[in-house]
Amino acid sequence: MSMADVSVVVLVALFAATLAPRFNLGLAALPAAFLVGFAADRTADEVTAFFPSDFFVLIVGITALFAVAQLNGTLDWLLDGMLRLVGGRVVLVALIPFLTGAVLTAIGTLPAAATAIVAPIALGLAARYGISPLVAAVLGITGIISGLLSPLAVYGTSARQLGDKLGIGLPDSAPVSFFLGGLVAGLAVATGCLLVGLRTGAVPRGRIAPTTPDGSAAPAVAGSGAERATGTGTGPGAEPGTTERAVASRAVRVLTLTCLTAVVVLSVGFDANIGYLGLTAAVVQQLAFRLEPSDIIARIPWNIVLLIGGLLTYVGLMQDMGAFTRISDLLRVEGSPMLSLLVICYIAGITSFAASSIAVFATTMPLVPAVVAEGASPVGTVLAVALASILVDINPLGITGGLILGAAEPDDRPGLFRHLLAYGAVSVVVGPALACVAFGWW
Repeated sequence: MSMADVSVVVLVALFAATLAPRFNLGLAALPAAFLVGFAADRTADEVTAFFPSDFFVLIVGITALFAVAQLNGTLDWLLDGMLRLVGGRVVLVALIPFLTGAVLTAIGTLPAAATAIVAPIALGLAARYGISPLVAAVLGITGIISGLLSPLAVYGTSARQLGDKLGIGLPDSAPVSFFLGGLVAGLAVATGCLLVGLRTGAVPRGRIAPTTPDGSAAPAVAGSGAERATGTGTGPGAEPGTTERAVASRAVRVLTLTCLTAVVVLSVGFDANIGYLGLTAAVVQQLAFRLEPSDIIARIPWNIVLLIGGLLTYVGLMQDMGAFTRISDLLRVEGSPMLSLLVICYIAGITSFAASSIAVFATTMPLVPAVVAEGASPVGTVLAVALASILVDINPLGITGGLILGAAEPDDRPGLFRHLLAYGAVSVVVGPALACVAFGWW
C-alpha cells in the first residue's frame, strides 16, 4: 500500500473517530498530518507549509468585522431592515442570502470573498428568525453558485479561456450558456431546498414582526459610541451568556456601514484581500467605539479555525502525495462520450470535496478534449465538469464550510458540522451525475 493510499485510510479513520465522545477532529488532524508526513519522509516544516494561512486571515478578519457590527447593534438593525423590506415574510427573508450571493459572484467577486460576506448574513437571519442554519447556508452558497459562471466571474472566464486554450471549439455563445447553466443549477437546488424547508418547518411560514433576538425592545443609545445594555446576544460568533445587546446610534451605523461597504468595494472592485480589510475595519471601529478588544476576540470561532486549518493541512499533504490523483486513476474508464463525461464529473466532484474547486476544474479540463473528440457537446462538457466541481462546495472540509461554521451560533456548530458533512457526502454522490445528465447535452 502506497503512502497516498495510507493517507486516504487515515482520513476516513479521522472522520469515523468523530463518532467517539470527546474526540476533536481539528485537534487530531494536525498530529495526523505530522505522523503521515513523517512516514512519507516529509519534514515538519514541509507539513506546516500546507497550513492555510490565507484561510486563517480570512475567517479571523471577517468574523472580527461582523463581531463589531453585532456588538454595536448595527447587525441587528440591518437584519430588522431586511425583514421590513420583504414585509415580514420569512420565506422572502430566507431568499436574501441567495440573491446576495448571486449578485456578488455575477459581478466578479471571488467565491471565498462572496462566502465571507454572505455567510454572516445567512446565519444571522437564521438565528434571528427561526430558519434552519443548514437551509440558510445552502441558499447562500447556491446563490453564489448561480452567479459563478457569469462572463465576469472567475469560473466563467476560466471556462472560456481554458476551452480556447485546449482547442475544444467553444461557440461565441458559450459565455451566455455557461451563465445560464450555472443560474439554472443554482435555482434548482435553492428551490428544492426551500420547498423541503417549508414542508419540514425548517423555514417558518407566514409573517413576523422585527424584534430584538431575545424578543424584547433594545435600549436606546446616546452619544456617538455604542453603550451596551446587558442581555443575551445571538449574533454570529456570540458566546452564550457572555454577550451584550446594543442599539446603534446614527453615527455608529454610518461608520459601521461605511466600513462594511469599503470592505466589499475594495475586495470586489480592486481584488484586495478581504481578510486583511476586515481586520483593518474591525480595529478602526474598535478604537472609535471604545470596544473591549477581548469582546471581539472572544467572538472569533477559534475552534473552527483549528478544525478547518487542521483538515486543510492534512488535505494539502494528501494532494502533495498524490492521493487525489490516485482516486482519479481508480475511477477512470473507457466508454461512450457520456460515460466518459460522467467519470470526469465524478473525478472533479470527489476531488473538489476536499480541495479548491477552481484548481480542480483547471486540472480536470485537460481531460475534456478527448471526450469532445468522441462526440460530446463542447459547451455541455465544460459546463457539466464546472458544475460537478462546484456543487460539492457545501461541506465542512474547505474554506466555504469554515466560513459557514464560523458565522453560526456556537450551540449550532456541532450539529451544523454534521449536517454539512452529510449534505456534502450526498452531493458528491448525486451532484456529478446530475451535472452530467442535466447539462452534458447543452
